[in-house]
Amino acid sequence: MRRLLFGLTLLLALAQARAEEHLFYQPLNADAALSQEDWTQLWQASAQQGVRTLVVQWSAYGDADFGGHDGWLAQSLREARTQGLELVLGLYMDPDYYQRLNGLDSAGLASYWQYQLGRSLALQQRLRQDWQLPVAGWYLPLELDDLNFHAPERRQALHAQLKDFAGQLDAPLHLSAFTGGRLAPQVYAGWLGGLGELGIQVWWQDGAGTARLEPLVRQAYERALPCTVGVVREAFRQTSTEGQPFAAQPAKPGALDTACRRVAVFELRYRPWGARLRK
Repeated sequence: MRRLLFGLTLLLALAQARAEEHLFYQPLNADAALSQEDWTQLWQASAQQGVRTLVVQWSAYGDADFGGHDGWLAQSLREARTQGLELVLGLYMDPDYYQRLNGLDSAGLASYWQYQLGRSLALQQRLRQDWQLPVAGWYLPLELDDLNFHAPERRQALHAQLKDFAGQLDAPLHLSAFTGGRLAPQVYAGWLGGLGELGIQVWWQDGAGTARLEPLVRQAYERALPCTVGVVREAFRQTSTEGQPFAAQPAKPGALDTACRRVAVFELRYRPWGARLRK
């Protein structure tokens, strides 16, 4: 019996460690207040918790570039590499992305996306030249949803744009998606799986943090996903209501059973060792 319990405990520990291998970090201007020692401790703690790859959500947010190649973000990420973490480095994020999508027709959406992809490609080239950071992949922070991409022709246009964009990068492209329940689970899973066939690492956000869908509905979407689509477990619970600035509290991520796919956790500031980022 003791051997059985030990074996079960070990399996659970291994599953937990594997689930924590990918950890998202969303840079905010306020994070500049942390010292170099703070960053060292954060990355050391992340590595001790089993994190192997840090997915940095963006390296430019509107006009904010977090100090550029000699700024606090670049320096903190160099320290992350020193602590053994691989980096998937985020590209350009338009602060008005979600507002701009509202009301765009299919042609307008395609044009807007093409412009944003152009900005991200130009940024990627500058990051390679100026930041001098070895990266394992590039993350596109423009999240996909099944409202704005409900129409098949919109998904087809996006597929072509992402194929072209990913082909111009020197490391794998990562992006994430969430569902509002607008597409049937099998259709939604087929869409994300098709993007994965382009060599893109697609991450599906489990939606537990925002709780906009009922748990059984979220589970149906997750069960339909192919193994190539990773799952992002949200380690927060939203406390703000619609129309208010986003606010959330840390929460234990959902079941960390990795099944056949990669699992990531969102995000660093909501993990127990990331509390200093919330101060």
